Parts: sequence; C-alpha cells; structure tokens
Amino acid sequence: MKKVALFGPPASGKTTIARKLAAHLGVVHTDLDEILFTDGGALPLGEFRAAAEQITRGESWVVEGNFSKLADVVWHRADVLVWLDLPLWLVVQRITVRNLRQLSGLDTSAQARRLTWNRAFFGRRSLLRTAVRKYRHNRPRYARQVAETAALGVNVVRLRSGREADAWLAEQLGRQ
Repeated sequence: MKKVALFGPPASGKTTIARKLAAHLGVVHTDLDEILFTDGGALPLGEFRAAAEQITRGESWVVEGNFSKLADVVWHRADVLVWLDLPLWLVVQRITVRNLRQLSGLDTSAQARRLTWNRAFFGRRSLLRTAVRKYRHNRPRYARQVAETAALGVNVVRLRSGREADAWLAEQLGRQ
C-alpha cells in the first residue's frame, strides 16, 4: 500500500487517519481542502484538478478529501480507497463538537478563525446543514463511483463506524 485516498463526510476522521497513516508509511499527506481553498477563495476546477493530478503522479502518497469529482485523478490512481461511511447521527455529533471547539477558541486552525455561529449552525448554508444535505444526496452517487473504482482494480475499504475505522487504522499501523 503506497497510494491511499480517503474520503467521507466532514468530521468523519479523514485527517486524523490520513496523517497517522502517512507518517507510518513515510509518505506525503495531502488534504485537498488545503489546495482548493486559498486566501483568494476557491481555485477554479481546472486548477484544482491539475494540482490533485500532480500530487497523485507520485509513487507514494496519502490524499484525503471529499471530492468525488476528482475520482479519475485521485481514486483511480490509488492502491487503496478508504470510504469513511459513518452513520449520519455520528457525523452530526462530530460536526457539532468540532464547531463548538472551534468557536470556543480551543482550536486555532485557519478554518476555526473563519468560523462564526451562523456559518457553523444557523445559516441556510451552515456547515451542519450542508453536511446533512450532502450526506443524504451524495451517498448513492458515492456507492456507484466506488463500485467503478473497485472495477478498475483499486482495493476499496468501506468503514461504517468509528470502531471499524479505529480497528482498520490499528491494523495498518501494526503492519511493518
């Protein structure tokens, strides 16, 4: 396993797993959000695709992000595609906790500094509402795209709970 792509809804554990796995494998970790969102706003799709394609040309990498529109340049080039398909109640709980940590100042990341109560919970396009809407809308499409990726010979791992994700990561970290 030298090329790993992880995706799933917000607060599913993508970054935590990707960082630990990349450190264990001794490979570069890339969060696609950090490429897409610049100080000047979101990159145009063509530039975003080109940047992702450049990263996945390498011989080894761990890439995480919830961007199925990049499946051909990320997922299809992976040895392993990890789908963190957690239940909606758990995603909502984790987003709520993360938003509260960020709003209270316990998290000082760039994302946390831009977060407001409205953006976190109350606005029509709040992170919480958007995550719930996308979760319901995207899961059937993800299932189709993951099946297409598996048909190309990519090993697909679908983790449906926090416990499964923890166990899978522990198994990977235990391998030499």
